[in-house]
Amino acid sequence: MFVRNCWYVAAWDEEVPAEGLLARTLLGEPVLLYRDTRGGVVALEDRCAHRSAPLHLGRKEGDAVRCMYHGLKFDATGACVDIPGQSSIPPKVSVRSYPVVERDRLVWIWMGDPAGADASQIVDFFWHDSPEWRMKPGYLHYQANYKLIVDNLLDFTHLAWVHPTTLGTQSAAGLKPQIERDDSGAGTLTIRRWYLDDDMPNLHKRVARFEGKVDRWQIYQWSPPALLRMDAGSAPAGTGAPEGHRVPEALQFRHTSIQTPETETTSHYWFCQARNFALDDEAITQKIFDDVLVAFEEDRRMIEGQQKVLSLVPERPMIPIAADAGLNQARWLIDRLARSEVA
Repeated sequence: MFVRNCWYVAAWDEEVPAEGLLARTLLGEPVLLYRDTRGGVVALEDRCAHRSAPLHLGRKEGDAVRCMYHGLKFDATGACVDIPGQSSIPPKVSVRSYPVVERDRLVWIWMGDPAGADASQIVDFFWHDSPEWRMKPGYLHYQANYKLIVDNLLDFTHLAWVHPTTLGTQSAAGLKPQIERDDSGAGTLTIRRWYLDDDMPNLHKRVARFEGKVDRWQIYQWSPPALLRMDAGSAPAGTGAPEGHRVPEALQFRHTSIQTPETETTSHYWFCQARNFALDDEAITQKIFDDVLVAFEEDRRMIEGQQKVLSLVPERPMIPIAADAGLNQARWLIDRLARSEVA
């Protein structure tokens, strides 16, 4: 069961073409995305009301889309406005439309009760289009349930084992995070980890402007069902980073990891790693993107392996350990949202 009354990401803005049609399955529903004549994004059920033909095999006509099976045409509200060879249009011949908001280079969609679609509740990812930050948007498709990806993101001890040559250092295995949960609204988790006088991870070394030991940080803000914002970086050891002073040569990043369920066993994953240094160096932008992608492929191999095992023996329980504190609280917040919708 999916939480529906919340904002999910449907695409990066650049994924929805100016003229074409984008088909995407979200929360088990076929969704069609396209842009109207003013450039705004439209989201419709990707299923003709007549014989269930996929509308993404049709064509755009102005602000509407025409099914190329029997020619029915649907406007941006989902109403049928033309049935070839038929003068009257029954009111039930329509498709569902979804509230959509474009913000921070993301296309947000509301899959639940449209009356609850309050755009002010959309989480802020300002670094996606801020002139003070640079990033390259990324997308991955996972053969795994989205909650397994959330588990992975909120579990820091795996960095030492899954990412020994990319994101992790050996100190990651034993350092305990500080976890704060805010139960107001949908809830949030704030997770802080500081590595003092530590080695710099290899991904930071590749773009660093200094050498030696560092004080580095990972500060997560996670919102259910699956929105992660991270402030991370490395500063020369002893220069005051834990007290809030970040010297000019410090590496500062803002990371985005967002998941939207596709089905119970597949997921969409949007990500980026923004930086506030060397803003005009496109080579560094690509280098950071490539390095993060290598690390994420390390995660994907493990998580998709988990899903295969879980699908084979779903009755076998997963036994918690101390390192699961953050992900267990995230699961609790997701389950709370799901229970409130049932109620």
